[in-house]
Amino acid sequence: MTDQNLDDFRTRCQARVESALDEILPPASVLPTRLHEAMRYTVLGTGKRIRPLLVYATGAALGVEADRLDRPASAVEMIHAYSLIHDDLPAMDDDDLRRGRPTCHRAFDEATAILAGDALQTLAFQALAEAPGLSAESRVGMVAALARASGARGMVGGQAMDLAAEGTPLDLVMLENIHIHKTGALIRASVQMGILAHGELTPDRAERLDHYAKCLGLAFQIQDDVLDVEGETAEIGKTAGRDQALDKATYPALVGLAEAKEMASHLIGEAMASVEVFGPDADPLRWIASALLDRKS
Repeated sequence: MTDQNLDDFRTRCQARVESALDEILPPASVLPTRLHEAMRYTVLGTGKRIRPLLVYATGAALGVEADRLDRPASAVEMIHAYSLIHDDLPAMDDDDLRRGRPTCHRAFDEATAILAGDALQTLAFQALAEAPGLSAESRVGMVAALARASGARGMVGGQAMDLAAEGTPLDLVMLENIHIHKTGALIRASVQMGILAHGELTPDRAERLDHYAKCLGLAFQIQDDVLDVEGETAEIGKTAGRDQALDKATYPALVGLAEAKEMASHLIGEAMASVEVFGPDADPLRWIASALLDRKS
């Protein structure tokens, strides 16, 4: 694929998931209106849609039709959005802004924000359970994969470990374990959505894609830490320097900025190598990996 083809792919996928989310989310005019307004405020029209892009890119590598991926892509994005709502709350990271506008609990109120996050989480699983064009086996597999990635053994567990570690000296292994759960699990689940939509992938090829996702997830967090140190706003919404202010361990703090950048670059190279077997069909996966390393925000 050329750069233009890849840019077109990204634009098409972002439009697809935006349309699907708009359809899945309850209208703001339907009771309870304030709750539905908060859900739509958080989800629609914001973010780079990296996780949905991974769903579509994995499907493209495997020849899965895009319309079979709309619900899985929407589901992972709703889980991501719910996690951001709760992450921003005063009891967690206490953030006032996300992506340049008031966080959900500031735009509405804390109770509404909590409920909006709860509702988005359950709606994600409903969207998968009712996904058209997928076999019952695929839908059940997706529900299980997303539940594992989202819960105590995944994203929520990683957040709990991260909070518990504030002010505590960490080594590299412990820090990696936190981020494999907190950030990496949902990225890995996004790739699994594409695998499960295919339904008949050989174990070897599925493992290659899963390894790609593991490497990408850790590189994503390292790059966030690098951007935080360099004074930019990371994609996950942390303000510059916030991790330092909270006395959280970061990769640059543990290994130095240059070494952290080298670690991220090595992981991206490993991710690229994992998908070589898929040929040009995996170009969108390669583009996502390359863009992650090159991003400035």
